[in-house]
Amino acid sequence: MSQTSTRAYGLLAFLTLLNIFNFVDRQLISSLGPLLIKDLGLNRAQIGLLSGYVFLIFYTLMGLGLGTVADRTNRPRLIAVGLTLWSALTAASGLAQGFYSLATARMLVGVGEATLSPAALSMLYDVFPAIRRGFATGVYYAGVPLGAGLSLVVSGWLAPRYGWRFSFFALGLVGLVLVGLVLLLQDPRRGGMEVNLSEPKSKESQKPTTGEIMRELGKALQTAPTLLLTIAGGVTLTFAAAAGNLLITWLVEERGFDFRRAAYTAGLIFATGGLCGNIFGGWFADWCQSRFSGGRLWSLVIQSLVFSPLGFAFFTVAPDSVFFYVAWFFTSFGGSCWYGPLYAITQDLTPVKIRSTMIAFVTLTVSCLGTGAGPWVVGMIGDVKSLSLGLKISALVPLLGIIPFALGALRFERDFQRTKGQLHS
Repeated sequence: MSQTSTRAYGLLAFLTLLNIFNFVDRQLISSLGPLLIKDLGLNRAQIGLLSGYVFLIFYTLMGLGLGTVADRTNRPRLIAVGLTLWSALTAASGLAQGFYSLATARMLVGVGEATLSPAALSMLYDVFPAIRRGFATGVYYAGVPLGAGLSLVVSGWLAPRYGWRFSFFALGLVGLVLVGLVLLLQDPRRGGMEVNLSEPKSKESQKPTTGEIMRELGKALQTAPTLLLTIAGGVTLTFAAAAGNLLITWLVEERGFDFRRAAYTAGLIFATGGLCGNIFGGWFADWCQSRFSGGRLWSLVIQSLVFSPLGFAFFTVAPDSVFFYVAWFFTSFGGSCWYGPLYAITQDLTPVKIRSTMIAFVTLTVSCLGTGAGPWVVGMIGDVKSLSLGLKISALVPLLGIIPFALGALRFERDFQRTKGQLHS
């Protein structure tokens, strides 16, 4: 099958909506950073931890286990359970009295949110043909800038009027309302867009055990070293992107913005620039892939070369110049371009029956080494020196990913053919 159905686009739209909501919630700590520092007596490193490792430890570890569950069970129901949990715990975050009570709530929020992307992306790859998966993944991950931008705008409006706690309460209630809609989704047939998997449904119903899934995961990583090279490069991209969690604090404390102006401006730029980046990144990766081997990996090389210097410039120039806002827009643009190609590459090299687990494994690795480290390290640099210094360093980190991406592109076709052999085995 190579055609994309209207139902596939409808599923993509709804799952993207859920991901937007997911990132509205996830971004709240960063959006409310200056207010949490003032009201709860937190420091910059603690804000970095709350938006990074505190959330990610449970999110990624549970995500790997829940990825194997998603490979064996009804995926919409799994998402509904997770949405119920993370919405309830988001509301509970509004009751926090200090760092440890807020950290406990955010850890448990991570458990619920861990259900979404492994299940959602594997569903999308079951309804979109291979040549459109970079685009589909890019659209789904448009939830990152749209959710983060919406979080900033909502926080900038709600928090000054009703307090930061009300932001958590309101978001938790909205999530519980969405649960009923999730339960209306149908779970697509696994491997439904793979021509070589046109086999009887009786075989599809033979679900692998957790042990079999983990053995298949190890086999896939050994068979396709490009997967590990892609993950290594992805760590550098996620490090830089996650360091942006301290952007509002930086704007308020080191660039002279008041909180409301910082939230509104950042929300607008991140939503528009990030959305354009997600769509462009997925489209450009598919375009490159259709023209030369390892094209999606080469697209990441190009992105790193172009957008890292722009990010460095953004954190260097004065905020009263036009170039400051131009560089800000393209920093948000470039910070979102990589989602589509990164996850599409991993799925190109992953057997159908472990796709959810592979998504969870990739997320676990890049989150622990990149997403969690970025805001924490930059926050520590900010406490000792300045956030400006930490953010400028983080902007250049993606240049280190060029080497693994290029090496992976050079051997992509070899690994892809081996993966196709596993599909037939």
